Amino acid sequence: MYYRPRDEENDDAVIMNELREIYQETPSYGYRRMTIALRENGFLVNHKKVFALLKAAGIQAIYPRKKTTIRNQGHKIFPYLLRDVRIERPNQVWQVDITYIKIRGGFIYLVCLIDVFSRKIMGWKVSTFLDTAPCLEALNSALQKGIPEIVNSDQGCQFTSDAWIETLQQNEIKISLDGKGRWADNVYVERLWRTIKYEMVHLHSFDTVSQARDALARYITFYNARRYHSKLNYHTPDVIFSKKIIPTKEELFEVFRSSQPYHSGASMI
Repeated sequence: MYYRPRDEENDDAVIMNELREIYQETPSYGYRRMTIALRENGFLVNHKKVFALLKAAGIQAIYPRKKTTIRNQGHKIFPYLLRDVRIERPNQVWQVDITYIKIRGGFIYLVCLIDVFSRKIMGWKVSTFLDTAPCLEALNSALQKGIPEIVNSDQGCQFTSDAWIETLQQNEIKISLDGKGRWADNVYVERLWRTIKYEMVHLHSFDTVSQARDALARYITFYNARRYHSKLNYHTPDVIFSKKIIPTKEELFEVFRSSQPYHSGASMI
């Protein structure tokens, strides 16, 4: 007489799909808010079940994390190879790093590999997870465009992981790691973060991961192909990567004069 029939349980796969849909829209939700959202959508589930499913799916709420460089004490540390090295050609040295970008309710992570000589962004990836997988995706994309002699990074666990090290070694790429706490050892990619954030990120407000990803894709295309870089004598990264030299500003103006009508008395800025 005390028995009450249980409500019909929802299939785990169906709940998992719904969780992924909610996560795409609101990646800042933890398991408690996910539970509320599920119940609002008619799913009879408690917070313990949601917590277990999120853990099984590897879904984690995006929230501010000050450190993107998390060292694994068990990983091998390689020496810094760029001290007193003169960088004179494309694909001689690449640098790689991770930064975070604010979206509504949380953060996403951006990994970029940059060719130091030309400043060209060779590969990039946006992710909601701070792990090795997006770094490897960015690396594999970059390796379609060239093979560097050296890749330099900080000592983050993503860049000392077995998968990352094996990929570099299989392509006969030398591994260089910054000294502990020495951000200046990776200065070119640090300057890239400042450029991306001041020229694009800080001028927009992103509600979703896809909005941020699309905006970054447009900006990176612009950065490589159309943005004039002062350190490259106002040539673009794509031009320098292709030419393999950095022409002078006078050569740049000569191109302008040969490709456009020139009127006597007009001033060149």
